[in-house]
Amino acid sequence: MKPEKTYLQFVQTVKKQILQSRYQAAKLVNNELLLLYYNIGHSLHEKMTAASWGDKVLQQIAVDLQKELPGLRGFSYRSLKNMRQFYDCYQMPIIGQSVTAQLPNHSTGKRRSAFSKKKIGQSLTAQLDSSFINTVFTALSFTHHILLINKCKEMEERIYYMHQAASNHWTVHLLQHHIESNLYHKKGKLPNNFRKALPKTIAAHALNTFKDEYLLDFINITPDDDERVFENKIINNIRQFILSLGTGFSFMGTQYRLVVDEEEFFTDLLFFNRVLQCLVAIELKRGRFKPEYAGKLNFYLNLLDDQVKLPHEHNSIGIILCKEKNNKVVEYAFKSMHKAMGVATYKTSKQLPSRLKKILPDAAALKKLL
Repeated sequence: MKPEKTYLQFVQTVKKQILQSRYQAAKLVNNELLLLYYNIGHSLHEKMTAASWGDKVLQQIAVDLQKELPGLRGFSYRSLKNMRQFYDCYQMPIIGQSVTAQLPNHSTGKRRSAFSKKKIGQSLTAQLDSSFINTVFTALSFTHHILLINKCKEMEERIYYMHQAASNHWTVHLLQHHIESNLYHKKGKLPNNFRKALPKTIAAHALNTFKDEYLLDFINITPDDDERVFENKIINNIRQFILSLGTGFSFMGTQYRLVVDEEEFFTDLLFFNRVLQCLVAIELKRGRFKPEYAGKLNFYLNLLDDQVKLPHEHNSIGIILCKEKNNKVVEYAFKSMHKAMGVATYKTSKQLPSRLKKILPDAAALKKLL
């Protein structure tokens, strides 16, 4: 082996050791922080309950901590409230005593699980073992956990987002986006023909990859804007759009050119999904789904599989992203189609509360007024 090659391999080995050490150090720091916040939350819970202390005392504790430790960060009044909330939420074990990542039992001084077995069903309880604590729960920051506690009331939903955030390395901002887009309740509900058009090993993954509805709150379009305006606004915010799609998407182009006997055709957006190992064509529609959209998308998918797909890749998948749809109409439109496709809807912002809808004019009326 050449000296230069041996040297480069050695450098790569050292680099790998450094990165692994940094990761382990960061993980240990996060574990200790979660443990610290849990313990402080426990102390606050017991003292405030026994002494009937209220919010004013908690505010005073935050002030006094600053006096005792000048420059101390992360222990404001709001942070202390979050620590107590963190303890209150996870004080009763939901996993057994075999857990290795355990928190102290304050009454005995011994270490025990941070969680207790709640009667929440066998399938859920089975997820909450030592592996879950070590690889998922402690992989998330305290800010992740507080967001989940405040936004997700059901334990099943919270655990789903924990798994997704840990495995996909979601930031707090991205986790919040997926919670607000209602990913947990939208997963697996996309109208599609995947089971008929895809191999069994891929169909289930595809169904979990695509959502029934996407929250595109990073773009602003009016009822008068056509598909091209819609497309341009997505392209100008392509990073946010890819994050909205989910895991493993790489952007390949807009108005992707396909040719048949010198006649040109263009698909709106083309992606490649590394997890599914296939091309994903997305057609954008500003209005309601129409059956003829399925035929056009089927045509594009045939061309992509013949002209663009590589031999080792799976057949392409198509998604029609529109404003509205009737699932029964979608079902009949896909009935004779042999290419894998689905129809999803989008919304560009949160819906106004009903009380505000009665007060504020709709978008069209407001536009006329301005």
